[in-house]
Amino acid sequence: MKTFLAAFSSALLFGLGLGVAGMTLPKKVIGFLDITGEWDPSLIAVMVGAILVHSVSYRLITKRDSPVLASRFQIPTRRDIDWKLISGSAMFGAGWGLGGFCPGPALVSTVTGNSSVLIFVLSMVVGILIYNQFDKRILQQITNKKG
Repeated sequence: MKTFLAAFSSALLFGLGLGVAGMTLPKKVIGFLDITGEWDPSLIAVMVGAILVHSVSYRLITKRDSPVLASRFQIPTRRDIDWKLISGSAMFGAGWGLGGFCPGPALVSTVTGNSSVLIFVLSMVVGILIYNQFDKRILQQITNKKG
């Protein structure tokens, strides 16, 4: 129950932060990305703020022996750059630039019931499902070749 409450509280705070920062407004995000038109640099403050909070928190939290609600830290160790990372980053950037949403703010914005938000989230979910099927097939082919 503690883990659920911590996750719920974190998600609620994250969602509120996105809303207050304007990250749930496609017009604001697209304005930030439009550096040749009517550029809106205000999201730089949001990004810098997030980076500062993360860097300080990360250093303080990882000095502990273990997290508060888990037995050990689960910190990614992979440092390689592969086609999945590159193609995923490209799709993320294209979706963010065309739709004005990234996944977190899009999910937060579903409460508005706005059709463009719902279409974006539905498309995102369909894309995830298609990728999962594609990835399973590729892994099966690799496994079959080795076996």
